[in-house]
Order: sequence, then structure tokens, then C-alpha cells
Amino acid sequence: MGAKPAVTIPYASYLRVYEPLGAFPEPERGHWARYARREHRPGAQDELRRALAGLLPVPPVAAPERESGDAFVAELDGAVYVCPWRTRLRSWLALAEAGRELPAQVLDAALPDVVRRQAEADYERWRERNPEARPWLRSALWHVPVRWFLLFTDEERDWQEGPDGLVLRYRTPMVEARRRLARSLRTLRDEIQEGPLVEGLVDVGRWLEEFHPRSLVELDYGGLVHTIAGEQLAADRSAADAAEGIAALREGDADRAGEVFERLTDRWRAVRDRQFAS
Repeated sequence: MGAKPAVTIPYASYLRVYEPLGAFPEPERGHWARYARREHRPGAQDELRRALAGLLPVPPVAAPERESGDAFVAELDGAVYVCPWRTRLRSWLALAEAGRELPAQVLDAALPDVVRRQAEADYERWRERNPEARPWLRSALWHVPVRWFLLFTDEERDWQEGPDGLVLRYRTPMVEARRRLARSLRTLRDEIQEGPLVEGLVDVGRWLEEFHPRSLVELDYGGLVHTIAGEQLAADRSAADAAEGIAALREGDADRAGEVFERLTDRWRAVRDRQFAS
């Protein structure tokens, strides 16, 4: 077991798709096969530190000049699954999202307008050559989106000690994730029709359809485990709560469903509020 890093960046959780090696064309398949045999591979904290390091130069770097050759690797029943980092692509996508959500003065303080415009132009040129490209992972700052939990069951919860310290994650076959998402979406549309949860599930469903049907889907609490007290993590059964809320809706018990989802939302709102603590 590796030593826990001296500095942990606590902000993000992740939803990842691991595709089987056979889903990748050559020569990329060969690269990932060799990569998976490495004894030491960087982890999520390493990627975060590299991304933050790009903000230190003057002017800061909005996206790496070259795409990352790193990935997360999983093994199951002798088969190898790979989730490429695609840090450059995700940096471009994050920049576009920040432009929609953050005030201009905040963006200007972090990334000057000229840097953002250059990054946007680089992305447009790259997109023309790679129209089918999509990221293998999504991230969320200071929380886990409630919709992600609907892809998993409480039995898939895995809490253990990893190279970066404590790890809390869920992992399931793609076919199960798609089935659960479809059932939850059908129930939500029958009972509440439209809303943020429905819209978010539709978006996740479209994303999952882009991948090999024998992939694995993983929800990783990431660095959030370092911001939540141990006893709270031990008691956290967010996937079970999400499933209970959907079951209550399916049974026509809107009051119980409201109580469950309110409890779940409040739990993660309390985590998000910590980003504003001094």
C-alpha cells in the first residue's frame, strides 16, 4: 500500500466509465494493454494536482497542449477495463461550463479573456477533427449529484483503504446502470413529469449510451472522503436512500418519497456548504 500524499485536494467526486480493452481500436488498444501492466500508475489526486499546476504560470494554461496518456484501470474476472483521463478534452468542456455558470469577473480573475478565447479556438479546431469524442468520466465539485446514485444499489457500496487513503465507491456493470436509470426515469416521469432530476438523468443516460455495453460504471466519492467525518461516511447510504425514494414514488407514496429525497438533498447540501467555510 502506498503512502498517503502529504497534500490532498478534496473537492471532486467522479462518475467513470471503464470500457473493455476490446472497445478501443488499435493502436490505442495496445497502448492501454501495456499501460495496464505498469506496476505504478497515477491516480485521481495526481491528475488534480497537474491540472492545478497549469493555473500557476503567467498566463495560466486553460488546457494541456497534449492529451493525457494516462487512465484509470480496473480488473474484473481476469478482464481489463480502462477509463482514459482525457484531461485536455475535459479541460475544454469545464471551461465552457464555467463560462455559462460563473460571472465574467470571476472568470477573468482565474483565466484572462485572451486565454479563454485561445482555448475555445483550439477546441473548435480539434472538435472538427474529432466529432465523436466524449469524456469517459464526469466530475462534480463538493458533492455527489443525487442522480448518480440511481445507477447503483447499496450492495455495490465499497469502502476501503486505498493508495490515496480512504476510498468510498460504487461499481456496477453497464447493463445494470442503464436498466436502473431507465426504470427510475420512467417512474419520475410518471409521477413528477419534468424537473432537474429528470433532466439530469436524461443527460446521464445519453452519455452512457456512447459506451460499450460490457463496460463498468463507477461512482467514486474521490477527495470528498477527506472532508466528511468518518462516522458520517460509515452511515452514508445515499444509493439506498435514492432507491427508497424511487420505490416510494412507484408505490404512490409521494409524501415518503419527498421526505427521503429531502433528507438526501440536505445531506449533500451540507457538504457543498463547506466550500464556503473559512
